[in-house]
Amino acid sequence: AFLGVLSRQINVDLMMSVGIIGAAAIGEFTSSMLVVFFMSIAHYLEEFTVTRSRNAIRELIKLAPETARIKLDGREIEVSVKELKSGDIVIVRPGEKIPVDGLVITGSSPVNQASITGESIPVEKHTGNDVFAATMNGGGYLEIKAAKVGEDTTYGKIIKLVEEAEAHKAPIQKFADGFTTYFLPSALSFALITYLISGKAIYAVAVLVAACPCAVGLATPLSVIASVGSSAKKGLLIKGGLYLEALAKVDCVVMDKTGTVTFGKPQVTDVIVVSGQHNPPNPPLIKGGEGGLEEILRLAASVERHSEHAIASAIIERAEMEGISIPEPKDFKYIIGRGITGSVEGKNITLGNQRLFEEKGITISDNEREKAQKLEAEGKTILFVAVDSKIAGIIAVADVLRDEVPLSVEELKKIGIKRLILLTGDNERVASAIAKRLGITEFKANLLPEDKIKIVKELQAEGYKVCMIGDGVNDAPALAQSDVGIAMGVAGTDVAIEASHVALMRDDWSQVPHAIMVGRNTYKIIRQGIALSITWDIITMGLASVGILSPVMAAALEELPTIAVAANASRLLMNTFKPNN
Repeated sequence: AFLGVLSRQINVDLMMSVGIIGAAAIGEFTSSMLVVFFMSIAHYLEEFTVTRSRNAIRELIKLAPETARIKLDGREIEVSVKELKSGDIVIVRPGEKIPVDGLVITGSSPVNQASITGESIPVEKHTGNDVFAATMNGGGYLEIKAAKVGEDTTYGKIIKLVEEAEAHKAPIQKFADGFTTYFLPSALSFALITYLISGKAIYAVAVLVAACPCAVGLATPLSVIASVGSSAKKGLLIKGGLYLEALAKVDCVVMDKTGTVTFGKPQVTDVIVVSGQHNPPNPPLIKGGEGGLEEILRLAASVERHSEHAIASAIIERAEMEGISIPEPKDFKYIIGRGITGSVEGKNITLGNQRLFEEKGITISDNEREKAQKLEAEGKTILFVAVDSKIAGIIAVADVLRDEVPLSVEELKKIGIKRLILLTGDNERVASAIAKRLGITEFKANLLPEDKIKIVKELQAEGYKVCMIGDGVNDAPALAQSDVGIAMGVAGTDVAIEASHVALMRDDWSQVPHAIMVGRNTYKIIRQGIALSITWDIITMGLASVGILSPVMAAALEELPTIAVAANASRLLMNTFKPNN
């Protein structure tokens, strides 16, 4: 109260002090002491509820190890994590926590990355793989070259952003702050009017005690801390109340294609032999002799062996995955925009598009053209394979759709998202095919990064609250322009974490509708808390002004909305909404 007077602010403690002094002045010493008692309980409850809500953040902080072993001059030395620096060789034994972001240089082990990605299934780590601080080493010995330490690690940035989240105040918090500012002087005036009308100082004191908007001020920070902390533990990083409220109001979702709804890496999806054999997407190939699926893939991988093109990498990777030995090609020649030719084990191999085959005079039957057109209609890139100038097969390559995306898009529709739009730099044919598989009708093709920003602005001008989903790097400008920018799979990517408003630490689309529902649930609970507190204050002040509530009763009853708001906000700590279940 004294600090409030010094800063020329009317706060809750000042009003309670006036009430306590007023009660003592009119001889109500028992009431005065009981008001002090109940207000002490109120302060304890506030501290307890805030502490409980911050437990999620504390649990995150506890995940980091305090000490680490480093390799120095052939010896193992245990040091404080604070003493680690980039370039140190860190030793991590089975069952220990990894203290740095870095690169595995020796050993292999399953690592539980739940503290970063929220995914509890351990990920196998081998030499050359990245690892993150605060993750748990499984059953193997690892030597890690430190790349980032302390606050610079992905885990350190998560902690920092979660701790700063409360500073990004939602508009509804600004309302609560403004209400408290104007409500307290109004309550003082009402208490004075009560005294002038009734002539009883005890009634005015009771009004002052009843006019405690503590729960109004607690509703938003408690809910924000609870949601941000519990979400961070599940790999969903929300940067404060401002974006929680924005998530609650989202009614339009726009999504980038490459690397967001797809893996961003071409894969072989189909291999067709001219005899008619066909394997659907990504099963093991049928092993066989010449002319079989295995042989078609072997010959194609051979002529592409020294190519750095993404499609070549997809063919080679698929052949290696199937355990196919890739022979060395001879006399290979790249034909820009068409394909490649070469010799493999004495056979002349031609691999490319229809235009190349027409130029080479290689006949493609109507049946094979029809098969190729069907695959192209699905948004796939087609390569014909010929052996000694005779067509032998067709290989289809595509950027594969993430398995969980169609189900998550359907969930977005169920929760009331009005518009879903696919954005891509690919052509209309590919965009149309992907949109159809996603189950959405709107798509924009042949886009440059600046075009995506323009589309977001146009949607906002139409009155939509836009959520943009991207990879967080190429889409950074569009993410920043949107009301809520969600970046996918940002673990270890500083640019993505900084560019987005909401960051998904793993590539899991089911977290997108989950994030929107977290925002809606949080916003709903905040509004419930504020409405309850304001209503309760008005009722108790009214009852106090006519003598129904004594100062003691008013002080006791003022704790009820605080308890109710805290209990309601605590439900967010146990948020188990899983849209795909």
